[in-house]
Amino acid sequence: MRTATTIEASGGEHWAETADFVVEAEKLGLDICWVAEAWGSDAPSALGYYAALTDRMLLGSGVIQLGTRTPAAVAQTAITLSNLSGGRFLLGLGASGPQVIEGLHGVPFARPLRRMRETVEIVQRLLGGGKLSYSGTEFTIPLPGGEAVPMRLSMRAEHRVPVYLAALSPAMLRLTGEVADGWLGTSFVPEGAEDAYFTHLDDGLARSGRARAALDVCQGAEVAFAADEEALGAMIAGRRKELAFSLGGMGSASTNYYNNAYSRQGWAEVAAEVRERWRAGDRDGATELVTDEMVLGTTLIGTETMVRERLRVWRDAGVDTVRLYPAGETLQARLATLARAIELVREVDGAS
Repeated sequence: MRTATTIEASGGEHWAETADFVVEAEKLGLDICWVAEAWGSDAPSALGYYAALTDRMLLGSGVIQLGTRTPAAVAQTAITLSNLSGGRFLLGLGASGPQVIEGLHGVPFARPLRRMRETVEIVQRLLGGGKLSYSGTEFTIPLPGGEAVPMRLSMRAEHRVPVYLAALSPAMLRLTGEVADGWLGTSFVPEGAEDAYFTHLDDGLARSGRARAALDVCQGAEVAFAADEEALGAMIAGRRKELAFSLGGMGSASTNYYNNAYSRQGWAEVAAEVRERWRAGDRDGATELVTDEMVLGTTLIGTETMVRERLRVWRDAGVDTVRLYPAGETLQARLATLARAIELVREVDGAS
């Protein structure tokens, strides 16, 4: 398995620390650094900066959100970052959700599946260097009724730009298998992954005449090492509220892809109750419903032996790239956790 991480560029005194983390992560042998966007800093600006600080590591947008830029702007960004980094850029795209897309950007969230398909098609055409003439449901380019004619970008992609999609719903997973080079997943439980995820990815791969090996399965989870069972219990307790927020606070009243993903993996009743209590304002009650099994099932936390075994399970389930979110109160602590996790991934691969 390849190793990766995801960071969020942050303000204030943390900018320099995050840059130091990226530089040191490359020295540790990390393969890929993804930069998140969400509703904080934008990803491309930070990626350009990190490209100047690194030499070998791949850098990806994890993710650029649909609706925040036109497809042509996404293509321009991808080509710029790829050329600047010497071909080290990976384009990660995600639909986000109505809270961010409508609540922050004022763009309708309707038909995200169709918007994603058309965005990928337009981006790939522009990456190919041709003039753009596109007629779809969401985008018509050039805009009809005026004097515009089909255009091509004035710069060319000097390197291939792999496209990754962040997907959790069955329909978006099928699209990922059909059109993408990689899948950025989360809320991953390897024991239930075949029915929840891989069946849909494989359907999409079959539509494009490809096999599973053509898709980079990139899954992420927090990694933390507990010295003993008592320390592990404290770690789990500290992460229940974070999971309760994902199940109850992410998305909108009708759209929460994280809740849906947990529901498909055997926790439908608990996920529904957590969401109901969280949205009613009972955050403590929602947190109490989250079980140890739910925390351990979707993370890489535990004793070193537990984490090593869990990585083996992830590998055997079909994960190609493991995205590590290292725990730690300080930069050095996070780097120490990341270093040991990278070593364990290598051990697991070496033992295969």
